Amino acid sequence: MNDDRTSCSLLVPYNRAAYNAQDSADRSSDACHGLQPTPMPPSPPLIICFGDSLTAGFQTATPQNPTGRETPYGDFLQERLGGWAMVRVSGICGELTGEMVLRFRQDVLAHNPAYVIILGGTNDLGWNAHPQEVMRNLVKLYEQALAASATPILVTVPSIRVEDTGDSPDARDWIAGHLARRHQLNGLIADYASRKGLPLIDLFAATADPATQQLAAVYSNDGLHLTTAGYRLLADLIYEQVFASASPSGTSRPALIS
Repeated sequence: MNDDRTSCSLLVPYNRAAYNAQDSADRSSDACHGLQPTPMPPSPPLIICFGDSLTAGFQTATPQNPTGRETPYGDFLQERLGGWAMVRVSGICGELTGEMVLRFRQDVLAHNPAYVIILGGTNDLGWNAHPQEVMRNLVKLYEQALAASATPILVTVPSIRVEDTGDSPDARDWIAGHLARRHQLNGLIADYASRKGLPLIDLFAATADPATQQLAAVYSNDGLHLTTAGYRLLADLIYEQVFASASPSGTSRPALIS
């Protein structure tokens, strides 16, 4: 599996603490001049999209996208949410879940998010890591988010697609093995979400060809990363399944899945 981590950028998350500190300073200045502070609306909840190249929005260059421009699903989610929430993207290409654990506190928890959308494990599986080993790292992320009073939104890993395998038994066995590991990992993710009452976005089911269980061509042009349509679909799923019912005039959290 190619390590493409140099092709993606890491975006700096929104700093809620700095926002609140500036707001407090402004209020103090008004008080010193005998002005009655005007009640300020609460700051919008922060949503951090956290993961690897599928979070960074990496795309393989095509005639339609010759520069391979990144299209993070977080950008599309921000469009759907409008001003109700702030969305920030923290994705590094080629990253393994163990590396995600190492940077989670600094890149996510330090910014006090209300929600963290966690998508990881594709690269681990590409390096033949066991699904239970990957899940142990993901659970660390989920538990750290919960301990920090943030709601983790769990996302299953998508499928893969391999073209022109012919009738080779070895190729069929290779594909079957990779799909089986994805199904196993996604089953563990779904079970955790069910037990903890957390939101689950089944990206695998939404983007797989029902006939082959491989990643549908409309959602991926390289068999691993998503197209713009795929990233937009993920944003739509998150919005519709988690945030659509939230009041646009308040910051109360949507109800968790029971």
